[in-house]
Amino acid sequence: MSSSGFQFAQVSGPSIDWRLRRNCSVTPAQLASVYGLLCVVSLGIGLFFWSYGAPIVLGFAGLDLLAVGAAFLMYARHATDGEWISLQGASLVVERETAGHRERTEFDRQWVRIESVAGRHGLIAVSSRGQTVEVGRFVRPEMRRALAGEIRQALRVA
Repeated sequence: MSSSGFQFAQVSGPSIDWRLRRNCSVTPAQLASVYGLLCVVSLGIGLFFWSYGAPIVLGFAGLDLLAVGAAFLMYARHATDGEWISLQGASLVVERETAGHRERTEFDRQWVRIESVAGRHGLIAVSSRGQTVEVGRFVRPEMRRALAGEIRQALRVA
């Protein structure tokens, strides 16, 4: 099967894979480097003012670094979030990762239903035999219909 008919999928041999990830411009390692540099600069300024008799500046610098550190930590926890959908032979495997927690659901290909949830901008429901998993969080709402159609097409022709 050629990958020319797919917009989102990657075809590798008998497997068709969809990798849906958050669009992050900074990796957690880069963010840690930036935060370390920010700490050095901010604490350097705070210590400078402390040495000239203004200790309150160092306290505010510390509070500022705690707040920025908390925000960076929340960002970094979700930077690697994603959804992986893979059609391998008779199975459709859906894996989702959120804040380091990974869950995997495997469906029998011939019983899978792909539906849009809650109207035009809703997520995509992958369901079979009482199990349902919603995917598409990392795809723009107007592109979800195309993704659902692509998964349906792959299920039919694979």
